[in-house]
Amino acid sequence: MELVKLTQENIDQEHICCAISSDKDIQVISKKKWLKERLEEGLVFLKGNVRGKCFIEYIPAEYAWAPVEADGYMYIDCLWVSGQFKGHGYSNLLLNACMEDSKEKGKKGLAVLSSKKKLGFLSDPGYMKYKGFETVDTAEPYFELMYLPFEENADRPRFRESVRRHETMPKGFVLYYTNQCPFTAKYVPLLENMAKAGNAAFQAVHIQTKEEAQNAPSPFTTFSLFYDGRLLTHEILSEKKFEKILVSKGM
Repeated sequence: MELVKLTQENIDQEHICCAISSDKDIQVISKKKWLKERLEEGLVFLKGNVRGKCFIEYIPAEYAWAPVEADGYMYIDCLWVSGQFKGHGYSNLLLNACMEDSKEKGKKGLAVLSSKKKLGFLSDPGYMKYKGFETVDTAEPYFELMYLPFEENADRPRFRESVRRHETMPKGFVLYYTNQCPFTAKYVPLLENMAKAGNAAFQAVHIQTKEEAQNAPSPFTTFSLFYDGRLLTHEILSEKKFEKILVSKGM
């Protein structure tokens, strides 16, 4: 498999490998707009020359849309190989390309968001450990920050304190999200309308800058739903799944 690197010149023509087939979908358009802005900050999006989910997205940690302190590291936003592409070594191909590129750029190592056990949208902890990563910090309820240093005695990354302090968060549902994932453009307004219909307190916080993201209350800024100051899920919810949550809260 050949790898294709997104650039300002080819991004409009390239399929960005999410689960949405149409490149004209508003969700894909918002994601590409977000990517174009990040490319100027050093973001790298490498994809297999296939139409499907086989890609890695990473960026210098100083520009990562995540509440982590990892100066000098490269932060992996997403490594996704799915379906028919599994079992062919493509994850290794993509991750190795990231490692080589990061070393050439003089980075201290790699950092990535994972979890205690394998969860959707987060890097597989088993695979990352196999590749030499280790957990360096944790955040409730299940997040783990993993890292792979390239040099001895490298500074250890960590979560920012914002992920541990939720005392001032409003009561009810609070949803934090960005345009980093295509799915949010569709589902956020749908969930907001469902909450209003059920007379549930609901606030959507659209994170629009890296500074806001780096001080967010959840390590996963793409989509995190809180209720009364406690994280319910980082999974991008469909209407049916959110309906179950509303029912569980008596709404």
